[in-house]
Formats: sequence, C-alpha cells, structure tokens
Amino acid sequence: MHNRSALILSLGIMAVSAYAAIAAIGWPLKTALFPLVISVPLFCLATAELVAIVLTGPRFSPTKDFQRPPAEVPDPLAARRSLVTIAWILGFFATIVLLGFLVAVPVFLLAYLKLQAKEGWLFSLVFTAIIWGAFYGLFDYLLHLPFAAGWLF
Repeated sequence: MHNRSALILSLGIMAVSAYAAIAAIGWPLKTALFPLVISVPLFCLATAELVAIVLTGPRFSPTKDFQRPPAEVPDPLAARRSLVTIAWILGFFATIVLLGFLVAVPVFLLAYLKLQAKEGWLFSLVFTAIIWGAFYGLFDYLLHLPFAAGWLF
C-alpha cells in the first residue's frame, strides 16, 4: 500500500503549480517570469516524487504520534521565547517599511546575528554580506524587481 498522504500532497502540489504556470502564460514576460521559474520546476519535482512513490512504495516507516521531549520547557520561558520571536518578526517588518527591502535585509540579518544569535563579528559580517549579495544579485540585478525605497528614503 502506498503512502496516501504523500500521494495526495504530490497531486496537490502538481495541481497548484500547473495552475500557476497556465495562468502565467498569458501574462507579459516580465510579469510571468517569476511564477514560471517557480511553478515549472515545482511541477516537475512533484511529478518525480509521485512517480517515486508509485514505483517504490512508502519509503519511511509509519510515524508515531507527536511526543514532547522529556525535558519540557517551562511555560513562562516558552511564552518569553514566543514574544521575542514575534518582536523580531515585527521588527523586520518595520525595518522593511522604514528602510526598504534592499537595506532592511542586511540590517536585520546583522542585528539578529549579533543580538539574538550572539555570533562573532567576523561570521556576522561575512554571512550578512553573502546573503545580501545573493539577495541583491537575484532580485535587483538579475530579475530587476522594483523595491520601494522605504519611508525614510
């Protein structure tokens, strides 16, 4: 017997990606490029997954019900961690609004690595530069996506 949930997931991903590709075909090239670049490979990967499931059957043993780890996190600590995470997310949104995406990504990433992750300066600066370079290179330089400058600029 095949893994039914994996089959359903593969079929669902194939349907959504096929719809996105078909809908984008009639759009102007610059508009259709991003959905096509995402949906066509996604459709192919989902199809390959479906074929692999059908040919090989289930690859994993049945999963057990979710079990909490033996060392539970106390509720006040869990609540504090949740609030800190929400604050970082809201801070990222605020940074995007104030500075724009191209500036917000490196500013936020550097702040997170130094303040929250407590990484060293060398790692933080190099990692931030690499991520910003990839972000800028892909979205601004290659795809020419226009990003709003932010309220402060």
